[in-house]
Amino acid sequence: MLKQGSALDRYFKISERGSNFSREIRGGFATFFAMSYIVVLNPLILSGPDSSGATLGFPAVAAVTAFVAGILTILMGAWAKHPFAMATGLGVNAFVAVTVATNPGLTWPDMMGLVMLSGVTMLILVLTGFRTAVFKAVPEGLKTAIVVGIGLFIALIGLVNAGFVRRIPDVAGTTVPVGLGFDGKLLGWPTLVFVFGLVLTIALVVRKVKGAILIGIVTSTVLSVILEFTLHIGPSFDGKNFNPQGWSLVAPKFSEWAAPDLSLIGKANPFGAFEHLGFVAATLLAFVILLSIFFDAMGTMVGLATEAGTIDKDGTIPNVDRVLQVDALGAIVGGGASVSSNQIYVESGAGIGEGARTGLASIVTGLLFLVAMFFTPLINLVPFEAVAPALVIVGFMMVAQVGKIDWQDWGIAIPAFLTFTLMPFTYSIANGLGAGFIAFVLIRSFQGRAREVHPLMWAVAAAFLLFFAIGPIEAALGMH
Repeated sequence: MLKQGSALDRYFKISERGSNFSREIRGGFATFFAMSYIVVLNPLILSGPDSSGATLGFPAVAAVTAFVAGILTILMGAWAKHPFAMATGLGVNAFVAVTVATNPGLTWPDMMGLVMLSGVTMLILVLTGFRTAVFKAVPEGLKTAIVVGIGLFIALIGLVNAGFVRRIPDVAGTTVPVGLGFDGKLLGWPTLVFVFGLVLTIALVVRKVKGAILIGIVTSTVLSVILEFTLHIGPSFDGKNFNPQGWSLVAPKFSEWAAPDLSLIGKANPFGAFEHLGFVAATLLAFVILLSIFFDAMGTMVGLATEAGTIDKDGTIPNVDRVLQVDALGAIVGGGASVSSNQIYVESGAGIGEGARTGLASIVTGLLFLVAMFFTPLINLVPFEAVAPALVIVGFMMVAQVGKIDWQDWGIAIPAFLTFTLMPFTYSIANGLGAGFIAFVLIRSFQGRAREVHPLMWAVAAAFLLFFAIGPIEAALGMH
């Protein structure tokens, strides 16, 4: 069954895409290791109380996060046949948490209901062909900029997660937003693990060793376990105290078996926010969520498919409608399960870098998430510092596309520059896309070439103008 020419090979087009079963399986594991942190991080982000004082509960959020990620990733692999893994989207979950915390009268079920409604709207846009049409209307130069931007973004995620680059407290006298290590110095054994893993992964990649990225992750994890077992380093933050020499989030350790708590599924209230906030305020919140998930997925999909080499000569992605359908379901299911919108993860690039080219890798990743729902040694065993080198290397691979941008055409070059710089600098794919799209429309107009701009690009640019103006609009309506 697991051989070239088999039914499984033909269904996923494994040989046709230049891959094989071992690459797909290795890629599935690499992607899981690279993004499994969300099972620990999402409960932390969604941990606060709502206006009624109720919380979602750490164990329940962790279990449902893993469950929903597993189901949707398997669906992405089996239906859309791409190596794109899904999980709760960072950025959307933070927006949800902040909104719940700052809006009196808003509860967790209310906010998750808005996420659901955004997903339903998204699915309608996909089924009507609008979302695919927008994707096709984007110029090739901007699509390349999206790939480069995601490469820079994923590399920054790796560097920050590893503690190699850190945020600097926003206090008087601070001149830069981020810096090297802690107070400009590299401290602690976890940082050494990252440096070791990066050097090892680079060496394996340039030597073209099969499984280079996965070998780097596993070897760094083994080193991490040994260091934690012998030196008892602990996490950088234990809930009370900050230790700059500790592990970024997860201190590597074995976890015991635990029955999953799936009680959050079905708790969302789709129309609660309209009752508590009013129609206009609730609609604005839903619009912000919709725009974020609409364009985040498009950008991520383009970047990953380009890296995987699965984009056709005309710039289209095979089964793009199916990819977008599953992505829309991610918002519906994620909101309905109270863990926020699920979306395609840029960390899927770790599996693609390992050689994954088909949906079989996603099925492997999804199954690992379902296993993690019961027994999480792989999640709590792999610290950020062991995975971060893979993200940096994959970032390099994606940024290498920058040479395809026509730098002589400023109507493309300037929007492309804004796109790929604002993605990492604002920690948001949607922000970079918005700035690039608006700049493209404006500059083509300044050049007297407005007729070359696709009508949908005008519509998208207008939507992004509204997106960026949400703050003043809310202030004018007295929402803050």
